[in-house]
Amino acid sequence: MERLQAFKFALNPNGEQQRAMRRFAGACRFVFNQALEVQKQRHEGGERKLGYAELCRLLTTWRNGAATPWLKEAPTHPLQQALKDLERAYTNFFAKRAAFPRFKKKGRHDSFRYPDPKQIKLDQAHGRVFLPKLGWLRYRDSRTVPGEVRNVTVSQSAGRWYVAIQTARDVAPPVPSGGAVGIDMGIVRFATLSDGQALEPLHSFKRHEDRLRRAQQAMSRKKKFGKNWHKAKARVQRIHARIGNARRDYLHKATTTICNNHAMVSVEDLKVKNMSASATGDRAEPGRNVRAKSGLNKAILDQGWYEFRRQLAYKLAWRGGILVAVSPRDTSRTCPGCGHVSADNRPTQAVFACVACGHSRHADLVGAINILRAGHARCAYEVSDAARSPAVGTRRSGSNRLDR
Repeated sequence: MERLQAFKFALNPNGEQQRAMRRFAGACRFVFNQALEVQKQRHEGGERKLGYAELCRLLTTWRNGAATPWLKEAPTHPLQQALKDLERAYTNFFAKRAAFPRFKKKGRHDSFRYPDPKQIKLDQAHGRVFLPKLGWLRYRDSRTVPGEVRNVTVSQSAGRWYVAIQTARDVAPPVPSGGAVGIDMGIVRFATLSDGQALEPLHSFKRHEDRLRRAQQAMSRKKKFGKNWHKAKARVQRIHARIGNARRDYLHKATTTICNNHAMVSVEDLKVKNMSASATGDRAEPGRNVRAKSGLNKAILDQGWYEFRRQLAYKLAWRGGILVAVSPRDTSRTCPGCGHVSADNRPTQAVFACVACGHSRHADLVGAINILRAGHARCAYEVSDAARSPAVGTRRSGSNRLDR
């Protein structure tokens, strides 16, 4: 089977290459915004939207026009990829998978992509990559890049440039190993496994919160868009980057360990967006305990539950395992001994004591055990459903239904 995988490295460009990359990212941003403006005007005028081929013809006009001759300095393929990104954004919008496309802003998610592997050269022996109109760029070679190069994306984050190299390679069909485990997510305990293991939270944002607040206060005192303001802004961005990098590193290590040791992982289908919604309310109906809810929201978002589940999904798929998402309803109120469901079973946040049979354990461990049982029940239902409807079952297994 074929596996697509991306490897991201920090670039070490010289001054000329950095200026060129900023120009290329700006050109891609300009093309995206121009095409989006054209599409909006056509939509407001009642005309159909232009397809990718028609947008490419417009791009040729812009490159040859007297108003934007600088577009010729940028490579053609990354500009075309910006149009493909817009086409994909429109498709997701009409399919109700995303909001309406928005104009790109300078300094936010600056990137450009080279889709043609024939134009890319990767020299792993010397830690460098060749890209059109940029030449050879050195990167921080921290691991081997296996497989054939498919495309390369160059991006900027917190003042540093990165290269993401996507490759494709043939791997043997995965054979799952290990048993099944249920995972209860929390704040005091980041994750509690049904086998008794517990992962302590990293609290990446909380560790840097004071430093970030001081940097933001210093930035607010600078004249906006001045030289000192840009320096202060760069300092804030570096702190945010450090917070995100530490969180991702922690999540990758945790998910890799879990996926290496288990063939089935059952998790709660948490709606993080709803759980972290603001409690402020409005003037007619003001909220209650707004400060406490704000602190809870901050703690929830600091954990990275969605990213944790996303990493579990693709890493288990690579190893032949499955991720099962179950409803979180009553998972912490159900007794694993007698099955009695009551809010009184959990007198405190950490203690579970069944009022019917007296069964007592840590509340997070009880939740993990119930999540595992719910995962087994859902798998059994999927198998029986597929047996009753062979055609429907085949279609569901092909869509990897359990991963949703």
